[in-house]
Amino acid sequence: MYNWSVHTPRLKKNPRAYNTFVLEQRINFGLNGKKLSRSLLKKYWNELVIDPHKRTFLEKIIWTQPSL
Repeated sequence: MYNWSVHTPRLKKNPRAYNTFVLEQRINFGLNGKKLSRSLLKKYWNELVIDPHKRTFLEKIIWTQPSL
């Protein structure tokens, strides 16, 4: 993650804010080889500020259970 304007060591002291920040950055600006945590996405879903089209796409992936 490349964000020069955020002091991440200070942000890490607040886990909720840090996890929300990391998820938003990865969704909006690219994963850079990392994976998204489905459990963290579900936990912070209502707090994430992301592009509406990406939100719609992720909703289908996260909340739809695969049929066996």
